Amino acid sequence: MPELRLADSPRAAAPTAWVEAPVNYLADLSVKPMTYNPPPGTGLPRREGNYRNFTVRVHNLRPLVHDLSLDKQAFILTRHETRVHDFYDDQEVQSTYFAEVEALVKRETGAAKVVMFDHTVRTADRAVERGLRTPVRSVHNDYTEKSGPQRVRDLLPADEAEARLAKRFAEYNVWRNIAHDPIEMTPLGFVDAQTIAPRDLAVCDLVYADRTGEIYQGVYNADHRWCYFPAMTRDEAILIKCFDSAKDGRARFSLHSAFDDPTSPANPKPRQSIEVRTLAFFD
Repeated sequence: MPELRLADSPRAAAPTAWVEAPVNYLADLSVKPMTYNPPPGTGLPRREGNYRNFTVRVHNLRPLVHDLSLDKQAFILTRHETRVHDFYDDQEVQSTYFAEVEALVKRETGAAKVVMFDHTVRTADRAVERGLRTPVRSVHNDYTEKSGPQRVRDLLPADEAEARLAKRFAEYNVWRNIAHDPIEMTPLGFVDAQTIAPRDLAVCDLVYADRTGEIYQGVYNADHRWCYFPAMTRDEAILIKCFDSAKDGRARFSLHSAFDDPTSPANPKPRQSIEVRTLAFFD
């Protein structure tokens, strides 16, 4: 697939082809970034770091959806119907949706084995009091050079983990709208991985009550090319590559964030979404 050149595309000249919106980046590394995540339902995350909003142009990628690649842009949109009735029911998610996600990731990546290990339901409607999490409004990536392999060791028996780590593996998030209406509020935006430089990824400690992990926070870079899929429906899913062990030139990390779409209705329906985190192993 040729490199996407959205800024030079005839579509980009039309007002509907992009929006301008603020996204929250690290302005610099003068303060070490730290995020403190309380248990769901007990409060909002607290962040330390020199964060600042930067206005970016976010391109509508629906016209180019078939040109996207997990190994270039690090995200794709695909049709994905589900038999799940209630995504707020953890038992139904684990018994029905996990199998659907496993099949989806195998289909889109060719992985020999896929392990689902976590899922998060987010809402912009009374999230804390409902024991849920809110949309994340900072530019970030869920795994780092260190925490990607560590997750494999955390989840698999020691012998299998080391055998799997000797071959290629990747971490993919599967994200979808769980409401019956299209998304009107805080859609998810993505940076084309081809425009991410190594210096744009800052290690951030992610502190929970029982453990400390690592994620990357995005450091502002004016060269980042932002994209999104407006009005996502319940029968669509986005695969986001958050880690890839292969160092052969393909995309290894991504950056993404929720943002306020200025074309949203005056009284938008609160966003409801689910993300499932998966490990994909290749033979």
